[in-house]
Amino acid sequence: MDKVKLSAIAYLNTKPFLYGITRSPLMEEIELSLDYPAACADKLKQGTAHLGIIPVAEIPEIEGANLVTDFCISSSGKVRTVVLVSEVPLDRIRRIVLDYQSRTSVRLVRILARDHWKIDPEWRQGGLHYLTEEIGGETAGVIIGDRVFEAEKQFPYVYDLGEAWKEMTGLDFVFAHWVANKKLDPGFVERFSAALQKGIDHIPDVIVEYRQLYPDYPFESYFRENIFYRMDESKRKGMELFLQLSSGLR
Repeated sequence: MDKVKLSAIAYLNTKPFLYGITRSPLMEEIELSLDYPAACADKLKQGTAHLGIIPVAEIPEIEGANLVTDFCISSSGKVRTVVLVSEVPLDRIRRIVLDYQSRTSVRLVRILARDHWKIDPEWRQGGLHYLTEEIGGETAGVIIGDRVFEAEKQFPYVYDLGEAWKEMTGLDFVFAHWVANKKLDPGFVERFSAALQKGIDHIPDVIVEYRQLYPDYPFESYFRENIFYRMDESKRKGMELFLQLSSGLR
């Protein structure tokens, strides 16, 4: 049997999923690669992966997109690891540099700028070293993933995009969802879902595993208060509204 090629995000928020996957018999059925979010989506578009956890902004662009399971990466307010950082307050920001690793977050910040913060900055695509070379003065930057924990210490203004979305809409926000670009065997999907749930059930073990590598990370509050892993009605409505508002944005 051909193995399912699976692309997963390598950030901290996906570690519970990876914990369950890598400790299940599912490993005999998949080829696993770890990527940043935009690369996960690109692999599904190119057909070099069959299943991935991808930015929700990319779902309409995946041919034959099939949302697999109800597992996702989402927030209900502050998310901690998707932020806009700046040396000046919002009304003094003139430029915003966008994180090359993201697709959903860069569209989210455009929506927030337009509809919530009421600012009209110049938009720039960040390069590989944008964190250290392009942000400063009246130029703010979007940062996603584990890099936020260090970057947020360097800037006086840190705006949490999940929190801002909640303030604007009253809804939760879905950043990434498991998506397939072809129909998968129902038995595989069932085993895959069980592996994801196993990982979520073992979040305390995930914390123990990574605490020695990253002693300053706020693991308990992050996994229990900032990141949510199952879809519900507020998250579905939030995702639908986001896709509607982001239509036409890049």
